[in-house]
Amino acid sequence: MFVVMQLRRLWLGHNPLRRRVDRLEAALLMIVLVAALLVIPAAAAFGTTIRNRAEHSAAEERAEARPVQVRTLGNTAEAVPSSPGLTTTSVPVRWFDTSGSRHEGKVDVLIGTKAGTELTIWLDRDGAMTRGPRPPADSTALGVAAGVTMPLLAWPLLLASFGLARRPLDHRRAQAWAREWEQVSPRWTRPQY
Repeated sequence: MFVVMQLRRLWLGHNPLRRRVDRLEAALLMIVLVAALLVIPAAAAFGTTIRNRAEHSAAEERAEARPVQVRTLGNTAEAVPSSPGLTTTSVPVRWFDTSGSRHEGKVDVLIGTKAGTELTIWLDRDGAMTRGPRPPADSTALGVAAGVTMPLLAWPLLLASFGLARRPLDHRRAQAWAREWEQVSPRWTRPQY
């Protein structure tokens, strides 16, 4: 019953005081409300798509890179950060490949890491150090952020569009009221003798 009452109030139902402009505004409001509701499943689909693409990209990165265990050669307990707030420093590391060849390189570790600490680095197909693949939680967070951002951008845009579309309707309504007042006002504003 509530829904029927709201539909009658907004658009449907016969009311002799409701003008064509009022019905047009109500129809426009219904369109905006339906579009605002449709943004929710669209945002969910968009967030899911972004998450799937990010996870697919991370899976490709994992397929092209391989993890290797390395040992730190230096001690960073007394290291001083190069800039305030920095919590990492570069330290030499050593690892052996599958053929037993020894390799060395530098990686960033937390200040306070002791020599001989075992770490995991990632190597590309050529054996060069590369950035590690994105964890699945990052892909999920990216998808959630995209899904939440879509309504936060779409709803104000829909509201602004409705406000802009109402301006000419309000102008027409004001003109109609002025015309009707010109017809009625002589009867109401007769001079009193």
